[in-house]
Amino acid sequence: MVAMLEVTDVTAGACCAPLVREPLSAADAERLARSIKALADPTRLRLLSIVAASEGQEACVCDLIEPVGLSQPTVSHHLKVLTENGFLSRSKRGTWAYYKLVPEGLDGIARTLLAG
Repeated sequence: MVAMLEVTDVTAGACCAPLVREPLSAADAERLARSIKALADPTRLRLLSIVAASEGQEACVCDLIEPVGLSQPTVSHHLKVLTENGFLSRSKRGTWAYYKLVPEGLDGIARTLLAG
């Protein structure tokens, strides 16, 4: 005996709402992923937090080594990644490098996601 199946028209009353703005382009998604990847590291988040909590939201590299318990070259590498991705700025004073928080770096991630 052959069973008859009921056919439902799935095009009537579509379940998904239409887009109200343009989603991220592939290039924008790639840039955003690089920025988020730069933040997706516990050491980098700690370094960013320490700089943000420092007076004037600025800290010398010499003050960032001990709190994270890593060597100076490793800390410098993490700071370079944060700087290259626009979360910190770097200035040199004598033999020391100072890193300052760039609040617009974090704001840029939110703006990109919200503006699409």
